[in-house]
Amino acid sequence: MKVGFFSPLPPARTGVADYSAALLGALRKSGTVLANRGGDINLYHLGNNALHREIYQRALEEPGIVVLHDAVLNHFFLGELRREAYVREFVRNYGEWASDLAARLWEGRARSAANPLYFQYPMIRRVVERSRAVIVHNARAGRIAREHGAAGDVHLIPHLFEPPALPPDYEVIRLRERLGVRSSDMLFAVFGHLRETKRISTVLRAFARVRREQTNVKLLVAGEFASRDPARALAGELDADGVMRTGYLPGHDFVLHAAATDVCLNLRWPPAGETSGIAVRLMGMGRCVVVTGGEETAAFPEGAVIRVEAGPAEEEMLAAYLFWLARSPGRAREIGARAAAHIAEFHATDRVAAEYWRAISGCYHKGQSSSAAT
Repeated sequence: MKVGFFSPLPPARTGVADYSAALLGALRKSGTVLANRGGDINLYHLGNNALHREIYQRALEEPGIVVLHDAVLNHFFLGELRREAYVREFVRNYGEWASDLAARLWEGRARSAANPLYFQYPMIRRVVERSRAVIVHNARAGRIAREHGAAGDVHLIPHLFEPPALPPDYEVIRLRERLGVRSSDMLFAVFGHLRETKRISTVLRAFARVRREQTNVKLLVAGEFASRDPARALAGELDADGVMRTGYLPGHDFVLHAAATDVCLNLRWPPAGETSGIAVRLMGMGRCVVVTGGEETAAFPEGAVIRVEAGPAEEEMLAAYLFWLARSPGRAREIGARAAAHIAEFHATDRVAAEYWRAISGCYHKGQSSSAAT
């Protein structure tokens, strides 16, 4: 059995590329896996951006197993299709009654990054109906796939964690000194592509409330904004006391800044059915991570993460947790230790790759049996 493996790969600046590179190497321990070439059965990694355009099309033309890194592809279609084609695809998913709604969504697409309505319509019916199986990383993504008519098995496989080569302590200390972070300070950080869904405005306001009373806190916002509008809107808050900015952090730079961080703030709302690779990486490195509560994060055990509920109390709840952590840094270390233990047990690369291989083999042999029967 030869497995075709279709995904963006490094140097593409995307979490899916990093994930796929690690998975590809691990899968090759079990058999022949061809990067971005067809095999006896193909594995298609799908996400919500233009890097997945040709992969999505091939998944329709040569059905195999799709991996839904995002279970909401509405924004993908907004970027890829013209108005008429978008409306047809929407109707294909939800019925003729939805044509007027589709037209309104198209006209209002400039606000799609933050408007919850767009996240309520994932638009994945065509690809999950065509696919022989679907792989997801959390319960909500699995539910969305089934609700949209997944024809084959839906496999829930945890997001993998490949332990990085950790920097020596002196490099971490040197970086904190360069950032102006003392050993007694608590460094909060946000990592990754900075979109409206990462609740940056909420994080900045909550941090400002804490900073007014706790001068031993700093906030690092690391990453590039996905669009100009939020960057302009938050310019003043990003220049506030105690806030530091850096752009995209590749490879070792990311690991170094993550190692220097005490608490990672990784809120996501509205959710797109995705499991955050950044959250898994920071947890695996023993860092305390604050996430948005929901099906996407439900598999993380209590005491291994801090959950903030989306909604009217989000900012107040986040600020309360930041106060608590700033005053009790030992609690952050305890949570990080529990997180690392959980990730090591359930998200280890070889364990995840073995689950992938079982899913691929089962799907392949089922197809062979069906062909023989006919």
